[in-house]
Amino acid sequence: MRTFRYFLFLLKYRELSVPIGGVIFLTIFIGIFGTILIYVARAIGGMRTNNSEIKKEVYECGLPGQEKRDTKISVKFYLTAILFILFDIEIIFMYPWAITFRDFIAQGQGAYIFWSMMIFIAIFIFGLFWEIKSKALEWD
Repeated sequence: MRTFRYFLFLLKYRELSVPIGGVIFLTIFIGIFGTILIYVARAIGGMRTNNSEIKKEVYECGLPGQEKRDTKISVKFYLTAILFILFDIEIIFMYPWAITFRDFIAQGQGAYIFWSMMIFIAIFIFGLFWEIKSKALEWD
C-alpha cells in the first residue's frame, strides 16, 4: 500500500526528470512484446525430436569422460567465493557513499553519515579479522 501511495505522489507532483507514463508504457510494451516473441518462436520452431542415445553421451575431444559423477569439491572453493562476494558488496556500498558524502555535509548530516559508514566498515573489519583468525582463506 505504501508503494502505491508513493506512486500516486509521483503522479501528482511530477517533479521527476523521467516521465513516469513513458516508463510504465515501455515496461508494459516490452513485457507483452517479449511474451509474443516467445510464443511465436515456439510455434514456428517446434520441438526437437532427435533424442537418440548418441546425443546424450558426453563428448570431449573424442575421448569418453573419465570423471566420476560423485566428485567431491572442497568446501574451501565455495567459502572463498562467498567471502569474495561479501567483500565485493562492501565496496559496492562504499562507492555511492563516497560520491554523495559532500552532499550530506552540505545538508548538515555529515557526522551522522560518517559514523554510520564507520560502523559499517568496523563490522567488515571485524569479519576480516575473524576470517584471518579462522584461517578461512588458507588452502592447507
